[in-house]
Amino acid sequence: MTEISSRMVDTTSKRVGRIAGGLLGLLMALIIMASTSQAFAHAALIQTDPSDGAVLAQAPKQFSLTFSEPVSPLVLTLVKPDGTPVALTSFRLTNQALEIDNPQALKSGTHVLSWRVISADGHPVGGSLLFSIGAPSEPPAVSEMVDWPSRSAIWIGKVFLYIGLFLGVGGAFALAWLAGNGRAGQRFVMAAILCGLVAAPLSLGFQGLDALGAPLPHLAQPVIWRTGLGTSFGWTVLVALISLGLGLLSLAGPRVLARPLALAGLLAVGVALAASGHASAAEPQWLTRPLVFVHGIGIAFWAGALVPLGLALKRQTAGAVAFLRRFSCAILPVVAVLAAAGIVLAVIQVQTPSALAGNAYGRLLLIKLALLVFLFTLAAVNRWKLTASAEAGATEVQRRLTRSIAVEMLIVLAIFGVAAGWRFTPPPRALAIAAAQPVSVHIHALEAMADLSITPGHAGPVAASMIIMTGDFGPLDAKEVTLVLSKPDSGIEPLKRAATKPGDGSWRVDNLVIPVPGRWMVRIDILVSDFKIVKIEAPVDIGP
Repeated sequence: MTEISSRMVDTTSKRVGRIAGGLLGLLMALIIMASTSQAFAHAALIQTDPSDGAVLAQAPKQFSLTFSEPVSPLVLTLVKPDGTPVALTSFRLTNQALEIDNPQALKSGTHVLSWRVISADGHPVGGSLLFSIGAPSEPPAVSEMVDWPSRSAIWIGKVFLYIGLFLGVGGAFALAWLAGNGRAGQRFVMAAILCGLVAAPLSLGFQGLDALGAPLPHLAQPVIWRTGLGTSFGWTVLVALISLGLGLLSLAGPRVLARPLALAGLLAVGVALAASGHASAAEPQWLTRPLVFVHGIGIAFWAGALVPLGLALKRQTAGAVAFLRRFSCAILPVVAVLAAAGIVLAVIQVQTPSALAGNAYGRLLLIKLALLVFLFTLAAVNRWKLTASAEAGATEVQRRLTRSIAVEMLIVLAIFGVAAGWRFTPPPRALAIAAAQPVSVHIHALEAMADLSITPGHAGPVAASMIIMTGDFGPLDAKEVTLVLSKPDSGIEPLKRAATKPGDGSWRVDNLVIPVPGRWMVRIDILVSDFKIVKIEAPVDIGP
C-alpha cells in the first residue's frame, strides 16, 4: 500500500512539474502583456493649469500640475512649436501641487509640457499636456514608445535580486539554523548571494534609467545613479546590500557568529522589501509595511531552505533527516503567517474581486495564485505523505522528496517572475484612487471666469462644483448659473443643469450623469442681471 501511495505521489509530482513548466511560458506572455498596458500611473495627475488643449491669449507665467499624492519632479520639459525642448528647472512643491516657472516669453502656436515625476511608491510617472497661445498649430512630436531593453533589464534585475534575497540570504539562514553541521547547498547559496550583490546595484541604475526615461546605454552616467538612489527604491537597495552581506558573512565567517548574522540578514530582507513598492506605499502604512516585512521573511525562510534541504536528502548526508525534521516542524506556522499576510495585502491592493481580471495587475495576481495553489498542494503532499517515511530513513522516499522539492523550486522561480512583473503595473487600489479624483478646468473670459471641478473625473454619476468670479478675479454675485455639457462628435446634445448655491460661495450641480468618456465641451451660463447673460466655455476630458 505504501508503494502504491508513493507511486501516486511521484506521478503527481511529475504532472505538477509539467504544468509548472507550461505556466512559465504563460507567465512570460503575461509579463509582456502587463508591460504594454497604457495605465502606468501610480500617482494620478488630477488637475493642470493650463488645462490640456487650452487656447490662451498670452503665455502663462507659470504651469501647475496637481497629483493625487505627493511627488518629486525628475524631468520637466517645455517643447516649443518648432520642436525645440526647454528644460524647466525652477519649480516649487506645495503638498500635492507642482508649480513650475515659465522661463521665457512664448510665441504663438501649440506647446507641449512634458513631465516625469517619482511617486511615493518609488515608481516613475510621466505624461504631457498640450496648450496653445493665440491659435493652435501642428503639435511637436513627443515620443512615448516603450523602451524594451531598459524594461527587460529592470525585470531581470528584480528577479535576480529576489534570488539573492530569498534563495541566498534565506538559504544562509537555513544552513545556520536548520541544517545543523550540514553544508549541503552552501555553494548554491553563496552563488545566489553573489547574484544578489550584482543585481542590487544594477537594479538601482536601472531604476535611475526608468525614472529619467533614459535609454540603457546611459547607464554609466552619474546622474542616473544619483536619481535611482534618490527614490524610495534606493533604500531597498541599500538595505538589501546589508542583508546580502550579512548572509555572506554567516557562511564565510566564524561559525559562532553564523546564527546571529544569518538572523540579522533574514530580518534585513523584510526591511528591504518594506522600504518601497506598491504594497508598502498603500494605506494604512502602519499595517502594510509590517505585513510586507513579515511576508518577505516568510518567503525567504521557505524558499531559502529548499535547495539546501533537497541536496542534503539527495546526498543522504548525516544530518539530512534532522534538517528535514526541523524544517517540517517550522514550516507550518511560517506558511500560515505568510499566507495571512499575503491575503491581507492582496485585499488592500485589489479591493474588489471584479478588479482581478480587469487589469494587468489583477491578471498577474491570478497567475501567482495559481502557482501558489500548485506550490501549497505539492508542499502539503510532501509534508503529510513523504516526510514521515523520509524521516524514518526510507531511501527511495527521500529521492522522491528531493524531486518534489526541485519542482517546488521551479514554481518559486516562476513566482519571482510574476512579482517582478508587478513593477510595471499599477494595482487596482491606485487606479481606483486615480479614478475617484476630480477633473478640474479653469475657464477665463473678459467678463467672467470660473473654476469648475467634476467629481469623480470619469463617466457615470458625478457632481460639479463651480466658483464664479469676474474677469479680473473679483467677486461675482450671479443670479443664476447653468452648467451645459455637450459632445458633438458622439452625437450627444447639450445636457443643461441648473446649479444651486449651498452657502459656501460655490455653485453645485448634483445628480449629474456623464454617459461616455472623452473630451466634452463645457459651458457655464451666468445670469449677471435680469438683462445680461455671460457664457464661458472650455473643453474638459472625462476618463473612462
